[in-house]
Amino acid sequence: MTDKLLWQGTVIAVQLRIRLTRSFDERTHTYLGYSLRMDGTVGGHPGAFLLGIGKGAQEKHAFRPGDSGRGACVLVPDPRLEPVGFYKVSGIKLLARGPESVGPPPPWIGAPPDLPTYRQRGHRRLYDRTFDTKCACCLWACRMAVEIIVDRWNPADKRYRFETFCYGPKSCPVYKAGPTRKVPGRKGMTWEEEDWVDQAAVAHRGEAE
Repeated sequence: MTDKLLWQGTVIAVQLRIRLTRSFDERTHTYLGYSLRMDGTVGGHPGAFLLGIGKGAQEKHAFRPGDSGRGACVLVPDPRLEPVGFYKVSGIKLLARGPESVGPPPPWIGAPPDLPTYRQRGHRRLYDRTFDTKCACCLWACRMAVEIIVDRWNPADKRYRFETFCYGPKSCPVYKAGPTRKVPGRKGMTWEEEDWVDQAAVAHRGEAE
């Protein structure tokens, strides 16, 4: 049996939680729920940690930065497949609400929209350094666990990494795309995900959207 760990703390940020599967020039998204960036204790250890919750838990509690809570969770067994360290959260108790407003964006801070809204908006790649320095608390930013199927005829041949993306307004002044991403394929081939992929994904939105 997997041991349950008790957690308690304050929410620093709420972001989308996704696993991205790549197979050369194809990609699919698995919407796992939301990621809570927490400051508190988990399993008796103090510090910052990432907690994965499902769609239903976020709909029920509407977590936003500044909220405090407690509950139980499980350590993620394979950290390559999750952008969080802990998941399977249960027994959530919301202890206190944070402020509704924390100042003008960017970053956009608050309770995130539902999953269909993210899916409809589409995303652009986000430079990982910009994510770390400017966007780690923004509800439009997302750090995805990426599983790469190198050879579709040999599904066991896989690689793993993390990639950062932005679902936010196209006019955001701190946004930086960073270098294009390359996907390894069979027999040493490589596919480069060029700028037109991002442009197509958000073409339906205006600059301020």
